[in-house]
Amino acid sequence: MRTAAFVLAMIAMTGPGAAETIKVVAAGSLKEALGATAQAYEAKSGHKIEFKYGASGTLKNEITEGAAVDIFASANMEHPQALFDDGTGGPPVRFARNKMCALVKPGLDVTSANLLQRMLDPKIKLATSTPRADPSGDYAVQVFTKTEALKPGSQDFLENKSLKLTGAKTSAVPPQGRNAYGWHIDQGRADIFLTYCTNAIVARSQYPDQQVVELPDALSVSADYGLTVISGAPPAAAEFVEFILSPDGQKILAEHGFGPAD
Repeated sequence: MRTAAFVLAMIAMTGPGAAETIKVVAAGSLKEALGATAQAYEAKSGHKIEFKYGASGTLKNEITEGAAVDIFASANMEHPQALFDDGTGGPPVRFARNKMCALVKPGLDVTSANLLQRMLDPKIKLATSTPRADPSGDYAVQVFTKTEALKPGSQDFLENKSLKLTGAKTSAVPPQGRNAYGWHIDQGRADIFLTYCTNAIVARSQYPDQQVVELPDALSVSADYGLTVISGAPPAAAEFVEFILSPDGQKILAEHGFGPAD
């Protein structure tokens, strides 16, 4: 099993070489931030990064089934840890943090203070991503679990009520370049969408009338993002990870709304 120390030792032994193409599969919520990080790394190193984005759980399963990948960047720590445990990848590394927010349709009176009341309203369409396929859906379930302490019975009600509109292989796909969460709200499929704050910010940049509402402290849920270098990856893959964790890489992630790795 390749350890981080072994990877770094390989880099030291290999030294400068021909430009390589690094294949990265990553959570869809990382598209803008990790894309910008890759551009900076490519300009610095001469290597090329190829991305495939999707729901982290689905991507993890594809790797387990033999997909050719060098780096897996997930919206949780669980999936990289599973690949490490079965010998597919190296030790998981947390490289960013996120948190959950509510994306709300224009004109709907939703604040942090009344968010739970609004989500419980039978007339309001509440959406999440698909649990297990996408960590965003799992984090939404954590939000619902926290509601139980505030209003008994609300957890089951919200889990049963919520529409799983993204993250599954059968989920509707938005037009090219459109944020899925903002698109679903714009199309009237959801009134409130629980998603990552970074996703909500991107959605509002495309649909300026939509609202981004922070969850109250009692319902707040944070997300740790982890990655692993897949066994057999070229040394440049570990170099890219080092860049992501460097001050320059962390600055780019912060500019896109992500919290620091440490």
